[in-house]
Amino acid sequence: MGITGSIAAYKTILLIRELVKANAEVKVVMTTAAKDFVSPLTLSTLSKNPVAIELFADGSWSNHVMLGRWADLFLIAPLSCNTMAKMAHGFCDNLLLATYLSATCPVAAAPAMDEDMWHHPATKANLATLSEHGVQIIPVETGELASGLHGEGRMAEPSAILSFIEKYFFREPDLEGKTAIVSAGPTHEPLDPVRFISNHSSGKMGVAIAEELASRGAHVHLVLGPSQVTTRQNNITIHPVTTAADMYQDCVRLFDEADLAVMSAAVADYKPADISKEKIKKEGDKMVLELVKTMDILQALGDKKKKQQLLVGFALETINEKEYARNKMIKKNADIMVLNSLNDNGAGFGYNTNKITIFEKDGNELQYEQKSKQQVAHDIVDRIVKMLYA
Repeated sequence: MGITGSIAAYKTILLIRELVKANAEVKVVMTTAAKDFVSPLTLSTLSKNPVAIELFADGSWSNHVMLGRWADLFLIAPLSCNTMAKMAHGFCDNLLLATYLSATCPVAAAPAMDEDMWHHPATKANLATLSEHGVQIIPVETGELASGLHGEGRMAEPSAILSFIEKYFFREPDLEGKTAIVSAGPTHEPLDPVRFISNHSSGKMGVAIAEELASRGAHVHLVLGPSQVTTRQNNITIHPVTTAADMYQDCVRLFDEADLAVMSAAVADYKPADISKEKIKKEGDKMVLELVKTMDILQALGDKKKKQQLLVGFALETINEKEYARNKMIKKNADIMVLNSLNDNGAGFGYNTNKITIFEKDGNELQYEQKSKQQVAHDIVDRIVKMLYA
């Protein structure tokens, strides 16, 4: 448990008490500023462990590396605006930040600040950066603030935080022994040695799904196109690919031994008919490219799918979204189709959030509100588990 300098720190007293009652072993790391809001003596008494504050104290060194390796979860609550900014930019000037930077366990954070600070563009940018780094952000609540104003920015109540971490971190391994394939990211279709055709996919959604499957016990083969997104999950094997042909080859090869496959990659539909061995020179006012279709990975997997295998596809549409998604599910012999609409704000390529509709082969249609991509991945995997064991 990390505690930073915020008036909301008083809530952590109840939070730690409830965690200990739930048989969690709790060790507290706090910033110097947090001592102004909650007593280390109170926290050590409730957690039944000494509270760590300084990197160096009483001639000894606090082993932040081992703290980050010991924990199953590093929960920072409250997360102040100041510490959020430091985390986002890799600062390491106190024990809490050193523990965060060396942690190998999942990290969750419950922000707490005044409404104007919460809505500031710098705060939004820092939150986006932390999400990209894999930190699960626990949603703030609306209510009375320390300033006397009423609005967004309140740290979530302890009961809400407990529900969040139980839901997203401490689940039954319901996919133990299962093997999954996830495709993610874009593909690059080369024109010549320096140019290629591609799209704006970041790979964030697919990687989030791979991590969610792995967290539930599955061994995941992540077939990942060119992407800056990475993962540190131990039971995810990454197969880096570049072109649609590369991705097709790996997905088809791995599918025979898989229990399920989630095809979330934004694969190029077309590629250049001819690839120039030399850089194409700029000549004339126009350049005409001949394109040919790439191999349809989802269709290939649907054609060879066995009865016990489950296949999930993605549809990104701009018009007649639901009709196209349903028809794609049937045509590709998929069991689940996840629809993204580019008409929804905060959904689609590059965002840290997404808004989806799930279609299932038995006719179910489930619409979800906009959420972080990690939370969307949780919703998708919930449906996969339900269908897999139906």
